[in-house]
Amino acid sequence: MNKNIVLFGFMGCGKTTVGNELALNTGRELVDTDSLIEQQEGMSVSDIFRVYGEDYFRDREHEVCEDLVRRVRLIISAGGGALTFKRNVEALRRGCVMVLIDVPPEVVYQRLANDNTRPLLQCEDKLGAIRSLYAKRQSLYRSAADIIVNGDQQKGYVALDIMKATGIL
Repeated sequence: MNKNIVLFGFMGCGKTTVGNELALNTGRELVDTDSLIEQQEGMSVSDIFRVYGEDYFRDREHEVCEDLVRRVRLIISAGGGALTFKRNVEALRRGCVMVLIDVPPEVVYQRLANDNTRPLLQCEDKLGAIRSLYAKRQSLYRSAADIIVNGDQQKGYVALDIMKATGIL
């Protein structure tokens, strides 16, 4: 299978961790959209949001999606909000298998409890913010997914489930 594999889901679901595991086991290159944008912009996602705003970041994110779909045999770790935008889903569908790594909000909260780098979680009630944002995004994630895997397990098992579901294994 030469198609790219897009890993997406809520922040903290394990996209980058599982992506690294998949890259190691398949020999494919892992590209993290947020990291690529940070590299191109010379600043963190948090700083991009603060300096230029979310709309600017989302436009850069879309440009990255358009660029990556032209390549093959990638593992693409898409930012938590990327696949909530129809234009990004449409762009990536042109050459990718879309894999939702699904985890419940409580697991996200546990994983991100000490993480202060997420712009959308800079508030007093992190769990409440996670639950609210999760509820808004979940139907969009599911409609974008070709494959849904349980992300509430060890990274090796998540990667194995993805390899089986995509036919790489």
